[in-house]
Amino acid sequence: MPDLVFTRRFSMGHRLIHGASESCTLPHGHNEFVTVRLKPTHPTRLDGRGNMPVSFQAAKQTWHRFVDERLDHALQLAADDPLLTWFKTHEPARAARIVVTPGDPTTELMTCLLMAKLNAFLLAEGGVLHCTELSIQETPTNTVSFDGNPADFIPHSTTGQTSWWNRADMSIAD
Repeated sequence: MPDLVFTRRFSMGHRLIHGASESCTLPHGHNEFVTVRLKPTHPTRLDGRGNMPVSFQAAKQTWHRFVDERLDHALQLAADDPLLTWFKTHEPARAARIVVTPGDPTTELMTCLLMAKLNAFLLAEGGVLHCTELSIQETPTNTVSFDGNPADFIPHSTTGQTSWWNRADMSIAD
């Protein structure tokens, strides 16, 4: 069965405070492209009529809304970043636009978190498709691609609740 592959662009800001290069410790941004590969959960022969398990429109709808409304122009910060506390105290409305990650919001971590989020959406929509690969092009010369089980690589949650990346909702923080 053919795979569905599509790309979405978004702008983001982040900073890395746990041992990254000095230039990454200051808030900065990237214009990123996220590309996903979706496969049917139960591959079957094309039916001779519609010839697809799900239309591109249906497959992309929730994911593109999430990228456009929640990721685009959001700030990504580690859960222990002092800037997060500052925003929660001084600008709580803007704090709602911060993607909160377990440790530094590296592109490597974001590929895993976003694949988990997309698979949560797909499962909630009937589980006809699942994401087998997700890549983020951070710059024209740097891309991170992931094709495993994100749960095997995401740091363990310390909150004891289902983390935002495992929920089929528009959340970007817990």
